[in-house]
Amino acid sequence: MIRREPIEVAVVDPRLSGELRTREIERLRILFPSLPMLAYTGLTPDSAGALLTLGRAGVRRAIFHRFDDAPDALQRAITAELEQSASWQVLSVLAPHLDALPASLRRALEAALHDPWEAPTVSTIAAYARINRRTCERWFERLALPSPRVVLIAARLLYAHRLLLDPGYTIEDVAVKLGFGKVRTLQQHVRDIFGLTAGELRISLSAEEATAIVLDRFFPDAKQAAS
Repeated sequence: MIRREPIEVAVVDPRLSGELRTREIERLRILFPSLPMLAYTGLTPDSAGALLTLGRAGVRRAIFHRFDDAPDALQRAITAELEQSASWQVLSVLAPHLDALPASLRRALEAALHDPWEAPTVSTIAAYARINRRTCERWFERLALPSPRVVLIAARLLYAHRLLLDPGYTIEDVAVKLGFGKVRTLQQHVRDIFGLTAGELRISLSAEEATAIVLDRFFPDAKQAAS
């Protein structure tokens, strides 16, 4: 499910099988370090050691059944972990350059990352925002932004790259997970923007380096705004 579905946070319980086990959760952390995890379990004398082990593995937050798991508290904890997900990290980088867009268009771009459609297009983005395609394109033109197609592709490639840095994903997994449909489509976009294959991208660039390339190419005011 993690490899193929748009899952952005995992809620895990080391006692789910009936006995206290951390091995499977630790393995998930090794394979998918970009996937935030929230431990949700019972508070018992023997749970402290398991939670310490999970903390060392990178699970940073725990909620305890019947102690601090009121609906609002649980929702806040999940939201806090979601904000560490790969898609949220990409959106946080692009957000300052898209703030002037109507809220409906920003939500449509976010939805394309959080819950990717089958090969999302400018038309599906416009439909999600309840406007026509030409109106969508005019908003980007008016704000001197790259075309919505380019922004959509760049955002999805930055997301794809962050997933490719995880050893648990294959290139095919990422293509399917992000709605590219075919590995060939993902490979072509990667070559167009980075001049690399997807395999080269995952071993050649850090997330920060890939982000810098996209910002320099499509948002040339990024460095000035940051300085």
